[in-house]
Amino acid sequence: MGTPRVSGRWQELAFASEALAGNPLGDPHVRPVYVWAPAGEGPWPVVYVLQGFTGTAPSWFNARAWQRSVPEQIEERAPGAILVLVDAFTAIGGSQFLDSPAIGDYHTYLCDELVPWIDSRMPSSGVRALHGHSSGGYGAMVNAMLRPDLFAGFASHAGDALFENSYEHEFAEAVRSLRDSYDGSYERFWDGFHARAALGKKIDHTLVNVYAMAAAYSGGELPFDVETGELRQDVWERWLAWDPVRMARQPQYAEALRAMRAIWIGAGKKDEFHADLGATAFHRAVLAAGVDESVVHFELHDGGHFDTAWTVLEAVEWLAERLAG
Repeated sequence: MGTPRVSGRWQELAFASEALAGNPLGDPHVRPVYVWAPAGEGPWPVVYVLQGFTGTAPSWFNARAWQRSVPEQIEERAPGAILVLVDAFTAIGGSQFLDSPAIGDYHTYLCDELVPWIDSRMPSSGVRALHGHSSGGYGAMVNAMLRPDLFAGFASHAGDALFENSYEHEFAEAVRSLRDSYDGSYERFWDGFHARAALGKKIDHTLVNVYAMAAAYSGGELPFDVETGELRQDVWERWLAWDPVRMARQPQYAEALRAMRAIWIGAGKKDEFHADLGATAFHRAVLAAGVDESVVHFELHDGGHFDTAWTVLEAVEWLAERLAG
């Protein structure tokens, strides 16, 4: 396939990943990649857009009645950056954009495969940022801290952070659901799950989310007793090691944050998963790490977890301006 024409329109591409080949869940290793670039020769900074949990790259193109999708609005407003919609959906809903023995190597896919592939095909300036909502916001925060050599900024909208608020309250609910509906067994829950979901039957989001997070953070080990909900402290500590708030307090990640040229942190005050508290704690940790306040944009808007369409566009434009500068 030749180099795509840069036209100011979205282009649907496909990438065959070696990192995802033979992944434990049997998910496709050939992934859709949607790319938008401003009309002109460039070079342009690149913003990688990461989807939320249970989201896919194509789902960005869905829109409610009488509304324009985010990609349509991006075409209309034409920010000064290449936009890349990354697909990291899995059979259990998502990957958190990490490498996991229970899910696959999605951090490697993003950083070591997709980034150089885009740089080789598009008029990239070599300056990049990450942008995401919910689990995508988590992926933006963490991958920027892990790879400051690749990314010069990031934007997180309601990203998973401060795990004791965002996750721990779900453990008791998960225990009850497993006990009352699946004989206390996650195996029973997953048996026939995808067939039920394909028919549009209601799914237990809490059970899916808790399992997927365990797969991402602790290789599939649950951080609680499946009968009582009591914390298994050794496993819970493995989760907490991946909490962006706690990561930002570690010297190597604090140094990575100080290298950023643009950091956008936001959430809704009515967030159903308490991401506003996580955003506030992460903002504090970023400043405590020594990041100059002029580099950071922090806001708590009046909406909930899924009220992000307008902030997505604002953050994309803000990142594009900062990276270009």
